[in-house]
Amino acid sequence: MSFFIKEMIKNKLRKLTPDEILHYSAEYGFAITRTQADQIVHYLRTSAPNPFDQADRDRFMMELAKITDQKTAAAAQQLMDEVIKSYGMEHLFEN
Repeated sequence: MSFFIKEMIKNKLRKLTPDEILHYSAEYGFAITRTQADQIVHYLRTSAPNPFDQADRDRFMMELAKITDQKTAAAAQQLMDEVIKSYGMEHLFEN
């Protein structure tokens, strides 16, 4: 079952659109521009980071900080950690 869940999450990341990123950024209180959303989507599609691999998550957060800023990347990391914990999926993200 965990394989199926992991594949669903990876697939969703690959298929995110700039509009979805803008929607989620507004929903969770992030200030993201259209250009930044486009750059994030481009990174996700070309790099295909594995969210279950700590090194890939770290690289993505570093890239997110370059695209946006350090404060936004840190807030995104905190939100991701909270979501993982709230769904009880910590075991999927441990290395």
